[in-house]
Amino acid sequence: MNKQSIYGLTFDQLTSWLTEHGQQKFRAKQVWDWLYKKRVTAFKDMKNLNQDCIELLEDHFVLQTLKQAVKQESKDGTIKFLFELQDGNLIETVLMRFNYGLSVCVTTQVGCNIGCTFCASGLLRKNRDLSSGEIVEQIMNVQHHLDGAGKDERVSHIVVMGIGEPFDNYNNMMDFFRVVNDQKGLSIGARHITVSTSGLAHRIYDFADENIQINLAVSLHAPNNELRTKIMKINKAFPLEKLMPAVDYYLEKTNRRITFEYILLRDVNDHKEEALELAKLLKDKRHLSYVNLIPYNPVDEHNQYQRSTKQAILDFYETLMDQGINCGVRVEQGSDIDAACGQLRSKQIKKDKAKATV
Repeated sequence: MNKQSIYGLTFDQLTSWLTEHGQQKFRAKQVWDWLYKKRVTAFKDMKNLNQDCIELLEDHFVLQTLKQAVKQESKDGTIKFLFELQDGNLIETVLMRFNYGLSVCVTTQVGCNIGCTFCASGLLRKNRDLSSGEIVEQIMNVQHHLDGAGKDERVSHIVVMGIGEPFDNYNNMMDFFRVVNDQKGLSIGARHITVSTSGLAHRIYDFADENIQINLAVSLHAPNNELRTKIMKINKAFPLEKLMPAVDYYLEKTNRRITFEYILLRDVNDHKEEALELAKLLKDKRHLSYVNLIPYNPVDEHNQYQRSTKQAILDFYETLMDQGINCGVRVEQGSDIDAACGQLRSKQIKKDKAKATV
């Protein structure tokens, strides 16, 4: 039976576990310091713990459940990691370099059931949720990679936009936030963390009630139900009549800005008509709204979609701005490697299947 990743415990959970197993309370601070400040990769390297405590940790936990299967490096400094989990499943994690710091995009599920028709992540149906430890460990693996390079760099930002729907793995996602945000450890500021949802309205209400400063992004991609349902199957369960009131509740409760993600698909959702309709949809909340226009990364299996032309993207942007909607066009990262989320994983699984049939 696989042991639990120790990275899955929040500081309070670790403290409770250690005291329940006969250890003094101060041991939790020592272990936490070794995990997130000194970032050791073996329990035996936690030098100020007594042998009983080290053996206790070794008997119940592991530090490494992810194994690097593939690493792709882009000319712009983006690095895409393909990690193999203990059960053989594969997930993707991406390190991106920006002028404001180093950002890591993490995965929350093995596969995805949301069914967005343009997305490589949903090519393979959800196998299972990731544990909070498996999500935290993605950050730790990237940080260990940076530590090994010897440039004194650290992960400063996190986006929860990898494979899967984060709000469909809500409790593990929240524990992940509590671990990486903890000031005694990695201390990644809440305002430097963004989570994206395809629009699970009931969880947006829950997230608003958490009273945390983590940023929220909503994958919208269409300004009306008919078009959004064609693009995103989730709209059948959470149409705009359910989604937008949840957004309004979040804005009223938190007074924090929401980002609306909008992938531009050529001759599908990129006309001036859709831009005006989107502006109308967001008009009453434009003071706390930002639209992130995303050029589409083509996926072989979704060849019904192509990237919008540069002119169409510019026209869409200018139409929104003219209507008083704050927006921008996402800067591309890793365009010379498997840029679309889920692409690398999908390709690797195909290669493995091909080898198995030879």
